[in-house]
Amino acid sequence: MNSASQKKYTALIIGGILIILLVILGSNLGMYIHVTTPYLIFTNILVFIFLWLVLSFLIHQFSIYQVLGLLGILLAAILSRYYMGVFNPISIPLLILFWIGVVYLILPRFFKKYKMGIFTVYGVVLSYFFFFTIANYPENHRLSILNTILFPIPVFAALWGYEQWRWLKTLQVDKGKAELALLKSQVNPHFFFNTLNNLYGLVVEKSEEAPQVILKLSDMMRYTIYKGKEAFVPLADEVAYLENYIELHKIRYQKKVDISFTQQIEEEQVIAPLLFIILLENAFKHGVELMTEEAYVQLHLRAQLNQITFVIENNFEEMTSIEPKGIGLENLKKRLEHIYPNQHQLQIEKQAPIYKVQLTINV
Repeated sequence: MNSASQKKYTALIIGGILIILLVILGSNLGMYIHVTTPYLIFTNILVFIFLWLVLSFLIHQFSIYQVLGLLGILLAAILSRYYMGVFNPISIPLLILFWIGVVYLILPRFFKKYKMGIFTVYGVVLSYFFFFTIANYPENHRLSILNTILFPIPVFAALWGYEQWRWLKTLQVDKGKAELALLKSQVNPHFFFNTLNNLYGLVVEKSEEAPQVILKLSDMMRYTIYKGKEAFVPLADEVAYLENYIELHKIRYQKKVDISFTQQIEEEQVIAPLLFIILLENAFKHGVELMTEEAYVQLHLRAQLNQITFVIENNFEEMTSIEPKGIGLENLKKRLEHIYPNQHQLQIEKQAPIYKVQLTINV
């Protein structure tokens, strides 16, 4: 048995002993009504188990001095009730103080946030209780006043539940943002490495195309690093990024590749960055790069008032697999779920030797 488990069992044993001592003390003082009905017996058992678990939890989590301080308050409440009667000015405030102390230890952030409300509400409750007690109202009426002590409990319980719900929602949002940031950071750098290698070859050969490649590559890296961090970018910027990518690939390949990019932009839009590039990378990586001849890539982009449609089609060798094996496509799907939940459609059609993807986003 490890030390953590031993500490838990020790707390349960000590808590049980203390509860038994409190029950014995209450019985000797004649504070408990002897019941014989099964319902009342079951209810009392549940109450004692609840108190036992609360006390054991406090012993396990907090210092012995804090727990003894709370028990001292509870014991003072019990003794004052016995010696001064039910309607005395001490026992009820002490009981309230005991449970406030429990809440303070278990939920310190909640207590500190709402302490003014807690003290104000219980101040009003106690004033109400003292008024009817001092006014010497009939006993049955004063007994009903005792129920007002319990009134704030469900209110604060509901408030605590709301706090937990809001915390979970915030946690989900933060988790989504963190996951989205991670997905953005995973955009495949394969293209940049290949382009740098080709750029090295162009520089060695003192090609006139080298400065153009450096400029386009610089623009793309700047876009990826800076624009890629933004939530949304103008559609025109994303189009320019894709066009630079295509131009650099045309320089890379020694073989003839038929590449076309048609655009039908009826309404300028904003869009999450670096979505289309994943599909374009896959078209080159799993299609063009593996084709020996007559490779092609066709892109079509259409932007309307409330919808953006991007279609990309390429051919591939039938003996090779066109299914993307990397994280690119899964990355895209997850990002779409984060950014455009229930507002997008991703359709993939594979019929050798054609591979076609259509992404529709409702904006």
